[in-house]
Amino acid sequence: MTRPDHDAPTSPTGQAGPIIEVTNLVRDYGGLGRKSRRVRAVDHISFGIQPGEAVGYIGANGAGKSTTIKLLMGILRPTAGQVRTCGLDPMRRRIDVARQVGVVFGQRSQLWWDLPLRESFTILAAIHRLDPAAARDRTARLVDELEMGGQLATPVRSLSLGQRMRAEIAAALLHSPRLLVLDEPTIGLDVLSKQRLREFLVEERRERGTTLLLTTHDMGDVERLCSRVLVVDHGRLAYDGTLPGLAATVGAERLLVIDLAEPTRPLQDVPGARLVAVESDGLRQRLAFDGARTTAAAVLTEVSRRATIRDLAVEEPDIEDVVRRIYASSAGQR
Repeated sequence: MTRPDHDAPTSPTGQAGPIIEVTNLVRDYGGLGRKSRRVRAVDHISFGIQPGEAVGYIGANGAGKSTTIKLLMGILRPTAGQVRTCGLDPMRRRIDVARQVGVVFGQRSQLWWDLPLRESFTILAAIHRLDPAAARDRTARLVDELEMGGQLATPVRSLSLGQRMRAEIAAALLHSPRLLVLDEPTIGLDVLSKQRLREFLVEERRERGTTLLLTTHDMGDVERLCSRVLVVDHGRLAYDGTLPGLAATVGAERLLVIDLAEPTRPLQDVPGARLVAVESDGLRQRLAFDGARTTAAAVLTEVSRRATIRDLAVEEPDIEDVVRRIYASSAGQR
């Protein structure tokens, strides 16, 4: 698991208090007619996000992620509970919230489809009432850092998916928002495009202290960008903490991959470890262990008593598997 960036400073505005504050938030759909069935999409969720945090908000389809985002942005009205975004009621102060928040939806565009990309940035700067000189400087920097110089004269409809997503993120950051909300920002992108976006976002947060709320099915995004994760299951908050803590909550195992100097019988009796696989006629063996009960060093010491080790690697728990276990645990409690 790649270590996320933990060093982003606090809010660039210096304002105190949470960027997001949610208390007993509820959102129901339906239920108006006698035969209609009421569906609870968000079920008494409470959490806060402080300035400069990077938080992954993850869950299966239908878990309540998109509904929560719409409540935070003032697009939907809560059935019950309270929500504050940048210290404001997003339903009553939607325009003021929009001035402090940048949003990117992976399947929706805020760019003008038939205009050259440059014109979209000009229009957005005017909408946000940016000083013309400041807008030019900010646009130039984003264009340079996101490598879009060759696409400024290209109509948005002619951009590739990777180029358009970089442009969407630049558009969301043009007014230097306190909070950046990304909904599936890397969907459909190739590995290189994903890596470039992730590196840019890490640097943007480090320099400006931008708070990040990320919803995604790509666990690589969460692992590389977020220091905290919220897991939502059937509208309820199932977990709030760190990624290592998430794995520990469900007892997820780490994996020690050992390359041996010569073929060795299966290492089935190593204390604190469980043999998962034997490959290459015994030259490579995979041992799983619970990081809460033992360490890779302790397992390695036991293995070295039985064989000569040539190389090794430690693999972290697969986060998608960890989330599935969270769901299974939640289902058993309902």
